[in-house]
Amino acid sequence: MSNVLSLTTFLPILGVLLLLFIPKDSKGVLRNVTLAVTVVTFLVSLIMLIGFQTNAEFQFVENVPWIAAGPFIMRYNIGIDGISLWLVILTTFIMPIAVLSTFTAVEEKVKEYMICLLLLETGMLGAFISLDLFLFYIFWEVMLIPMYFMIGIWGGKNKIYAAVKFFIYTMVGSLLMLVALIFLYFKGMQAGITDFGLLQFFNLKLDMATQTWLFLAFAFAFAIKVPMFPLHTWLPDAHTEAPTAGSVILAAVLLKMGTYGYVRFAIPLFPEAAHKFAPLIATLAVIGIIYAALVAMVQEDVKKLVAYSSVAHLGFVMLGVFAFNVEGITGGMLQMINHGISTGALFLIVGFIYERRHTRLITDFGGLSKQMPIFATIFMIVTFSSVGLPGTNGFVGEFLILLGAFESHLRWYTVVATSGVILSAVYMLWVFQRVMFGELDNPKNQKLLDLNAREIAIMVPLIVMIFVMGLYPKPFIDKMDPAIKKLVAQARVASVSAQPIPASQQKPMPAAQQGAQMPAGHQGGEMPAGHPGGEKPAGHPGSSPTPHAAPTANPHNAK
Repeated sequence: MSNVLSLTTFLPILGVLLLLFIPKDSKGVLRNVTLAVTVVTFLVSLIMLIGFQTNAEFQFVENVPWIAAGPFIMRYNIGIDGISLWLVILTTFIMPIAVLSTFTAVEEKVKEYMICLLLLETGMLGAFISLDLFLFYIFWEVMLIPMYFMIGIWGGKNKIYAAVKFFIYTMVGSLLMLVALIFLYFKGMQAGITDFGLLQFFNLKLDMATQTWLFLAFAFAFAIKVPMFPLHTWLPDAHTEAPTAGSVILAAVLLKMGTYGYVRFAIPLFPEAAHKFAPLIATLAVIGIIYAALVAMVQEDVKKLVAYSSVAHLGFVMLGVFAFNVEGITGGMLQMINHGISTGALFLIVGFIYERRHTRLITDFGGLSKQMPIFATIFMIVTFSSVGLPGTNGFVGEFLILLGAFESHLRWYTVVATSGVILSAVYMLWVFQRVMFGELDNPKNQKLLDLNAREIAIMVPLIVMIFVMGLYPKPFIDKMDPAIKKLVAQARVASVSAQPIPASQQKPMPAAQQGAQMPAGHQGGEMPAGHPGGEKPAGHPGSSPTPHAAPTANPHNAK
């Protein structure tokens, strides 16, 4: 199906239209229709997974005219590669689970809540598939609105504070990114680029000063969304006050917008600036890993503990991404998926116990394994996944991140960050021990019921994915590998041009690259940023119609 991407993205909007005709009092119908729409969306998304060809090119591309106003031309330009494929599947996979978790958790304004969920799904999917910078910005903003309302209307006692804080942080970053997008567009116009098409800008040659300012604007917006230390302070409040489904979606998908933004936009658009600021970003990532783990250890609210764990886990993702090698970025991409599954499952577990006791304080529990053995078993599996036990999904991603970062210029950052693995085991196993074991001496806990069939059905798909990705991650890695190698080739150019190799240490050029000519004006062995393999800029006479030709060099040379 040539339009499978559009169908997947906008099916939730059709669901919204259906909900508009259902009375507010028909809560069961509203929930079932929303669940059905998200399940169908997931099944449709599997079509692109089945039909996806393992290569580095964008697939299922749709590129049609959309808006033309004077010099500004925007196109409905969408497509996916191996980097965005699994994030799209993760989004459609998580949404039915999130909807099913609301069946007893949300009793007020059910219709409006379901509409927010479906609008949020469209916004998230649209951001992952956009190949037009302006279109990406629109979907980026669409995500903000329904999540703001979900926190502000259906949240906890401090919901207004958390919602406003979430909105202000995200909006500041978004506006800064918008300014950078417009500036980049005008730079592109000077080089003959006529629209906001992302792939054209990969070949745009920018001077170092321009790259620096544009990278900082993009990086700031994405750092808020990750979130990176010290821009993380909105996250614990948003997670703690959001309803269960909101926390699940926020952790599983929305936070990945920041890390995905670096991989898709900031690094390939501004590779030299990305290398320049890699030590700073690695420093902030390591601080976030250690700091968040230490703060998590002293939390009394189990939901806030899980929220701080997200800051630490995504710090590892950033460390892997800025290693600029295949192992590191592959580990980072895998860990995005793993974190979505494991941390989403943790928030569901917290939601189950909160519905029964209406408290999240660790001190209010103890000995629950005696009363809720199924719950305890599932909690144990998810805990092991979160701490990266071998055999679970968390281990593969973290191992590749640490391997890739250690082989790169971030070796000593990696040595320090490894302590975060130990700290994560400390706080997760500690909270599991305090909640599950000990004396069952609280009378309220002695009356708790174990998980019902609906709650078990919610957790089973997540448990299955924890073991599938932990025991056999090869299919996931194979799909994304060509796209990641292409990204590494784009980023490697900056490393070579920033640090020329002395003539005495130069190696013979591989046969596959012999005869490649440098663009005019670039002598002395330097390669312009954004031109893998010595390509000429877009619009230059004799330029290749293929945007990128990934060199066949060893990816481990990108240090």
